Amino acid sequence: MRPIEPELDGLETLAAVEQKLLWLSSWMIHNANHLRPNRDGLKVGGHQASCASVTSIMAALYFDSLRPQDRVAVKPHAGPVLHAVNYLFGRQSVEQMAGLRQFGGAQAYPSRTKDGPEIDFSTGSVGLGVAMTSFTSLMQDYVRAHAMVDPATPRGRQIAIAGDAELDEGNIYEALLEGWKHDVRDVWWVVDYNRQSLDSVMPDRLFGRFEGLFRDMGWRVVMLKYGKRLEAAFARPGGGALRNWVDACPNSTYSALTFQGGAAWREAILADLAKNRGVRGIIDPLNDAELGALMTNLAGHDLGSLTQAFRAAAQSSQPTVFLAYTIKGMGLPFAGHKDNHAGMMTVEQMDAFRAAMHIRPGHEWDRFEGLAEPRAVENFINSVPYATPLTPNGRRLPAATVPVPAMLPQPRIIGRRMSTQAGFGEILSEIGRAQGESAEMSRHIVTMSPDVAVSTNLGPWINRRGVFDRHTREDVFRDGKLASAQRWGTNPQGQHIELGIAEQNLFLLLGAAGLSHDLNGARLLPVGTVYDPFVNRGHDALFYACYQDARFLLISTPSGITLAPEGGQHQATNTPLLAIVQDRLASFEPAYCDELAILLRHAFEHMQKPDGSAVWLRLSTQVLTQPERKLNAAHVIAGGHWVVPPAPGAGIAIATQGAVAGEAEKAFAVLREDVPEAGLLAITSPDRLYAGWREAQRQRRQGVHASSHIEDLLAPLAPGAALVSVLDGHPAAHAWLGGVRGNRIMALGPDRFGQSGDITDLYREYEIDAAAILDACAEGLLGT
Repeated sequence: MRPIEPELDGLETLAAVEQKLLWLSSWMIHNANHLRPNRDGLKVGGHQASCASVTSIMAALYFDSLRPQDRVAVKPHAGPVLHAVNYLFGRQSVEQMAGLRQFGGAQAYPSRTKDGPEIDFSTGSVGLGVAMTSFTSLMQDYVRAHAMVDPATPRGRQIAIAGDAELDEGNIYEALLEGWKHDVRDVWWVVDYNRQSLDSVMPDRLFGRFEGLFRDMGWRVVMLKYGKRLEAAFARPGGGALRNWVDACPNSTYSALTFQGGAAWREAILADLAKNRGVRGIIDPLNDAELGALMTNLAGHDLGSLTQAFRAAAQSSQPTVFLAYTIKGMGLPFAGHKDNHAGMMTVEQMDAFRAAMHIRPGHEWDRFEGLAEPRAVENFINSVPYATPLTPNGRRLPAATVPVPAMLPQPRIIGRRMSTQAGFGEILSEIGRAQGESAEMSRHIVTMSPDVAVSTNLGPWINRRGVFDRHTREDVFRDGKLASAQRWGTNPQGQHIELGIAEQNLFLLLGAAGLSHDLNGARLLPVGTVYDPFVNRGHDALFYACYQDARFLLISTPSGITLAPEGGQHQATNTPLLAIVQDRLASFEPAYCDELAILLRHAFEHMQKPDGSAVWLRLSTQVLTQPERKLNAAHVIAGGHWVVPPAPGAGIAIATQGAVAGEAEKAFAVLREDVPEAGLLAITSPDRLYAGWREAQRQRRQGVHASSHIEDLLAPLAPGAALVSVLDGHPAAHAWLGGVRGNRIMALGPDRFGQSGDITDLYREYEIDAAAILDACAEGLLGT
């Protein structure tokens, strides 16, 4: 393929843009740390060196290569550069930039929810934003294969600008392998390879491993090491020896020489190559400043090299990694210094930098201040492809909501002995074969699981709707007429995505699918299943998905010590607590399938509301006889309902959550023989109850009369009445209930590692059986 060279004039103008990005990002951080009042004395921080490392890459991408439909995850420490990019496009305000890292101002790291619709991906936890782009590519394939977007609209590239230290994150390689399995396309990872992390300079031998890993996963690797001037020098007589010297130069030495400048470069080169006439012919005519500029002419700072590489890669959909050599702090006084990660220019250094940039005092925020031809730069910016807005309101695409029927289709459950996990599988299967409004809803459901689809009861849904893949592959067992309950052929119309055993990938994929309405203009109803204890394995990515306000339904099952024979590491007790503290995630734990049906319908509706969120249902394999009753759906959704209401002034009630409902009911039957006025409360969500209580407290502090659902539920009890709560999870999930109306709380639940056994033995050992509940009731009554 013939190289695509940008016009020289374009490069000169692009270089002016690059310098504006360097100035604005540096000034933004300087302003936050030196010019704003600091009321608490804490370091504000910022990363001037990390920003300088990547300004050339971002200039070449945003002002030459990107199209409006492309999506970009910018490395966290380059947040100020992204704010500067949007400012030059007229999409960011001076007020926001001046408020960097200040309440209400631009965020330290790019944030979809706090920085607004110009941010494609939040990037704060390193590595996750990079991996996310593989999964947004997969979801772009999915919605196109399912005809959910206009086929005439161009595909977007999913791009990550990654710091080289991010490649230490293991989740990147899990995503790399999963991307290979699914043959992802149109993904670019641009690695800002400045060879410096927070604490040190990176080992030299590490970089060669990166190239091999990417090639093995089917990626094209584009090495961007030396810029045009260095390449030209290497082509001269003696240039080969100079190249070999630079290639062999350790990262730490290269960084130190960069910081020391041209004289140090000259001394180091001549120490080894003084007798080489060709090398002398290259360096002797140059003064120290010119020699320093030549020796730091890396491709990651060379706009000609960058634009050429990006334009060439755009001709193919093959996933591509650009390994771009850069210098941390390039263009700043501490360039190359190993301690520059958190370093900032002093006031004196900033004054000198401002003068070098031709910025007049008082004009630091002016868009085109300091440029020789500001009108030409403005016209250039307005003409680049990315300047065209994706939508009038930013980069969020519109997507219609999916109608949810008033009642989900469901199997007959009354009187059956079944678990909530089995009920979930059967309800989803019924949705999969439904007609009318339910059929439209089912078309938008996409399920996903990390190799536990069958054991989390997705099997019937998958048999009906198929497994998604860009390529059609037949089910070998079915074609061979070998008996199997599962159909595992794949095709582009399938609605289940099967992942390997890597929970980080599940939550990243749920995040990508849960943002499809914004990123692709196609609304999905993503449903992910995972073993409840292994939510912990992927919790960082779950947090990340929620932080981006992704909308999805998480089914974690089986849960707790109720998964008795499996043993301790499969018996998480902390997940109810995780669910309470996780923002933008409404969590529930139904005990019976009638509650589950209400909550499933609520989840599909809630995840589409502007003020909604993701939803988490914690389910169980515990089999219970399904009752015939009429539930108040609003109460189930609000977090709790009375199974047996207490008499007014009752001195005790039992509150039960999830799989232990049967034990609570046994205990309650005995309790009522002595205390007939007692009540039995079903808690479907301590998360929603707590959130409602907190909101009512906030409103009351503002002078608004308000009462929460949990306050209303507990109101019939006598002041100081005993409340015995029980769940198959950490009792702290309920301990706060005693503070709502001053009840004496006896919270039961496992609070230590589980072990193998049957339910009878384990419930007795961890004090959540009927006998333990009655003992707690006796304690509560004696204390009233």
